[in-house]
Amino acid sequence: MIRKSNEKNVERFEHKFGADGFITVRSLTNNEEELNGKGRVFAHTTVAPHSGIGYHIHNGDTEIYYILSGKAKYNDNGTVVDIEAGDVTITPSGTGHGIENDNDEPLDLIALIIYD
Repeated sequence: MIRKSNEKNVERFEHKFGADGFITVRSLTNNEEELNGKGRVFAHTTVAPHSGIGYHIHNGDTEIYYILSGKAKYNDNGTVVDIEAGDVTITPSGTGHGIENDNDEPLDLIALIIYD
């Protein structure tokens, strides 16, 4: 299967999990079946400047971010660290995370959520 760029589902979310600003999510898969029922998200996400994804806890799944470009503050289960292009974050089930792009440039990442 090949999915052309213009065939992706694109959504804009404002105040995701209570954060400032907005994010744009481009789904790379369109449903759980395309992940063989093993996950629910595989997406290219852009966090707009001065925007974020609010802190939230994962239960029953793990989320992985691969940072493509930009810099941000990442809340890793209560510890805030700087992240940048090339970094990978892993949030296992039972732990939480959030991200704040406090810069003037967008932050681009690949997000993958897999079931436990």
